Amino acid sequence: MKGGDLRSIGEANNVVKEINNQDDFDNVFRGLFHSDRKVVMRTADVIEKTTIQNPKFLLKHKKEILALCNSVQHIELKWHLALFVSRLSLTEKELGIVWQLLTKWATDNKESRIVRVNSLQSLYNLLHVNQELEQDFKLTINEVTKDNIPSINARIRKFGK
Repeated sequence: MKGGDLRSIGEANNVVKEINNQDDFDNVFRGLFHSDRKVVMRTADVIEKTTIQNPKFLLKHKKEILALCNSVQHIELKWHLALFVSRLSLTEKELGIVWQLLTKWATDNKESRIVRVNSLQSLYNLLHVNQELEQDFKLTINEVTKDNIPSINARIRKFGK
């Protein structure tokens, strides 16, 4: 997972193939706290890809993930967190906190476009868990649409399909 630069995923795709159980996942998860930013980014990529099919692997790490969401500094970790935080099983209170955070990231024009798009995607995913948030989601969509950013608008169009 080391070496190269931040634009490279290194051996992340090979690591994904090697995760067969919770212990394997837990060993990889520790990489989110590595001192090397590239290792952290690649670890986040592995976690994101792995939990598409196996979101249950995240359950054990919910507290750590939520804490990371509140302290994240680097955009490449933030854009991954934005996606896999919606795969957590959240209490009503946690859902409210995550929803607020993702809305903030999605609407902040100082955030990277990838963070904003992924935050919108996560909000959309969470909407399926709690339909009561639909009006809030529509308000967020209306706000970010005003920025007229092609990548964001393209993602929004996918929500309508």
